[in-house]
Amino acid sequence: MPFMKGRAPVRRTLEYLNAGRLILKDKVRIFSVNYNTYGEHHAGARDFVFWNISQVQFKNPDVQVITFKNMSPSPFIRCYFDDGRDMLVDIDSKDRHEIMDHLLKVLGKTKKQLDAETRMAESKDNPANFGYGCNRHCICEIPGQVPCPGTVPLPDHLRGKHIFAPK
Repeated sequence: MPFMKGRAPVRRTLEYLNAGRLILKDKVRIFSVNYNTYGEHHAGARDFVFWNISQVQFKNPDVQVITFKNMSPSPFIRCYFDDGRDMLVDIDSKDRHEIMDHLLKVLGKTKKQLDAETRMAESKDNPANFGYGCNRHCICEIPGQVPCPGTVPLPDHLRGKHIFAPK
């Protein structure tokens, strides 16, 4: 399997990507990480990018995630919001777990918000659904569909006994 090659191939499995905890707020449009590939105070940022940035991308498909290497003397995360503002998060000399916990607190949605969103997604009823617990009991209630054969007899050309019967 080609996706199981390279350093730490577990990062590309669907189970690992779904395990990400950071779901950014709706206002965040761009999430950028600046770090260097050398230096002790950049180690946490490097580990965060290596282990967690793919989870952040997977859990936030509408957010652009960018990494900048070797462009700044100190590691930081900058988030740009939809109203034009931006926010800097200092990640100097922090390990990846401290970075993730801080981002969850500052930029992540709360458990209450996530529960409310899942409830709203479940309660959103598709008008194409029919049956018990839906707006329509039967497909015959939708305009343009064949009426129920129990209430209106089907035309002869739709009934099997008139088509397949020997003449």
